[in-house]
Amino acid sequence: MANSDQNSGTSSTFSVSKKTPILGLKLYVIILVTIAALIIVFFLIIFLCRRSSRRRRAQLRYSSGLLPLVNKEISNIKQHDDHIKHVESVELGKNSSSNVSDEKKGNFTSNESSSSRTESVSVVESVNIGWGRWYSLKELETATSCFAVENVIGEGGYGVVYRGVVSDGSVVAVKNLMNNKGQAEREFKVEVEAIGKVRHKNLVGLIGYCAEGSERLLVYEYVDNGNLEQWLHGDVGPISPLSWEIRMKIAIGTAKGLAYLHEGLEPKVVHRDVKSSNILLDRKWNPKVSDFGLAKLLGSEISHVTTRVMGTFGYVSPDYASTGMLNEGSDVYSFGVLLMEIITGRNPIDYSRAPGEMNLVDWFKVMVASRRGEELVDGLIEVHPPPRALKRALLVCLRCIDLDPLKRPKMGQVVHMLEAEDFPFRSEPRAARETASIGPPEADAKKGP
Repeated sequence: MANSDQNSGTSSTFSVSKKTPILGLKLYVIILVTIAALIIVFFLIIFLCRRSSRRRRAQLRYSSGLLPLVNKEISNIKQHDDHIKHVESVELGKNSSSNVSDEKKGNFTSNESSSSRTESVSVVESVNIGWGRWYSLKELETATSCFAVENVIGEGGYGVVYRGVVSDGSVVAVKNLMNNKGQAEREFKVEVEAIGKVRHKNLVGLIGYCAEGSERLLVYEYVDNGNLEQWLHGDVGPISPLSWEIRMKIAIGTAKGLAYLHEGLEPKVVHRDVKSSNILLDRKWNPKVSDFGLAKLLGSEISHVTTRVMGTFGYVSPDYASTGMLNEGSDVYSFGVLLMEIITGRNPIDYSRAPGEMNLVDWFKVMVASRRGEELVDGLIEVHPPPRALKRALLVCLRCIDLDPLKRPKMGQVVHMLEAEDFPFRSEPRAARETASIGPPEADAKKGP
């Protein structure tokens, strides 16, 4: 029996070590080579799968409209040696017949500070990769006459906005973000992610970008009639060109723009800095919401996000200011303050006024509760609004600034309320109570209290 096992082992050893017809190699050598080849193929398959997965993720990122701000992603794009088309000198004449000063002409943005990060980023010249056109720094220098002082149309803590004419002859507004500890980089990223692919008649269109070296610039459509703050609080004479009808047109257009950000996009966008200086106006008084540097993106499954409180004093909702919990209701509150500003012609905070009138929201509530709604209308409006239209606007203000954010309407509902002729809705007890504090509707006034 032992001899049998020994013979079997010897036979097995002999069969593995014997030479084969394949290059005269021994059988165990071929087995080892085969195993090594299989291991190499296995790791090669894993490598290819991972590479394919990265490509798919990059494609998804491109299709979602997000600008790749990571250096590696941008530097991997093959650079082209396209020649830059220089713009012939453009004479920027001033419109002497306009009531708007040169400061009022153009695309103005918020006073939030911004700056640029120092990391170097390679940028493709004139290559469209899905979010708009890439502009080189040299192109934008040519368009703005080397960022000439006479082309400045707005400036603040965020940087400077210039009027420019690009190579195709289009007039644009070039926002040059200033260097301040990386804030410009964050603002650049947020603006691109928030409105890079958004197209709405009541939102300022983002045309392109420049990220060259430490420079961060954004190129917008040019809006040539200043901003709402200038027309409400500037020196416009004894009679404001903003009639009641024009003011309501501006309010409704602004509400539609915000409603699109909140309800028409995924992820939704919370602007976080709704105020009169961020509402640009064209020659037909169509409003365009601008400056998304503080905006936040919220997924549909997210009810709120806790952030550092940002915004402009007087417009920020009390709940957001105290908790840092941000959602669409924060924009709704800011819009309510903006609507009060449109109706009254007063700043949200004005320390030059009497103590009881410094805070627009507090004064507004007192006036409405005292049934003195007609006294709230801006004295520069030549023709006062019909009583019913005024009461509707006042009610919308009250609904938007409700201290309970859950009771504030959605921006889509605000649009409906401002446009509806049958508002206030009698089916809502809360609205009826507020109506009673303002006064009876015009139809009911004939019947007496």
